Amino acid sequence: MRGKLYVCGTPIGNLEDVSIRLLKTLRKVDLIACEDTRHTIILLNRYKIKNKLVSYHEFSKPGKTAYLLEQLKLGLSVAVVSDAGMPTISDPGEGLVRRAIEAGFEVEVIPGPSACTAALAIAGIDSSSFIFAGFLPSKVAKRRETITSFKSESRTVILYEAPHRLVATLADIATLLGEQRSIVVARELTKLHQEVQRGRVKEVLGYYQQNRPRGEICMLLPASEDEGSIVDMDVVMKETRELIRGGMEKKEAFKLKARQYNIPKSTIYGCFIKANNED
Repeated sequence: MRGKLYVCGTPIGNLEDVSIRLLKTLRKVDLIACEDTRHTIILLNRYKIKNKLVSYHEFSKPGKTAYLLEQLKLGLSVAVVSDAGMPTISDPGEGLVRRAIEAGFEVEVIPGPSACTAALAIAGIDSSSFIFAGFLPSKVAKRRETITSFKSESRTVILYEAPHRLVATLADIATLLGEQRSIVVARELTKLHQEVQRGRVKEVLGYYQQNRPRGEICMLLPASEDEGSIVDMDVVMKETRELIRGGMEKKEAFKLKARQYNIPKSTIYGCFIKANNED
């Protein structure tokens, strides 16, 4: 009998964001490989699950992967989890999954929360096409090179960033992509102090210069806007409101004005929401 590897998504904040299938899996496997045992034990204690834990993180030596593969060869079942979200998505587990597949073991996914899709769902921007770029490089030159590559990106870009680098990264985005580029910063998703900042890079940068960011951060850059023309958003908002007052659905009004002025629909939506919040 050959073992099976389970790739398990765990809550990104709120411990109630679990599935019945996840809890059943964590109870039945022979071993749980986790990014940090201190983190995972909190989830297990919450649901009164007792099981054997072994640490498996990005700094684990090859011997740890070999050990887990050996357990699979012995016919044991292994669950791999990260501290939060889906393993392998900017989290440990990719190497183990690849080696398990190469060795012919069955790999099963237990779907769960992911910060990148959660942020996209509540960002209020175009979600029809997007790319996930993970964490930006920590070295300044490489980070700026990566940001510059997004200048003409036609899809929404989803990024992760560490709180101590957020202000510097926003400043680089303002310099390289323009202060008026739209951005969404989602912080501490599903947690008590969840926060979502939407607006121009200049505005969001100013906010975090005054309010020190903490916790897990996800940034979303909507598709690049046409830089060939300057659009007066006050005029666009005035015309959009007139359409809505005239009986047109908001969604259709946003779409019509986006086509007319050759700007993303998400830009109009963001300005509309912001204006209503300020009223």
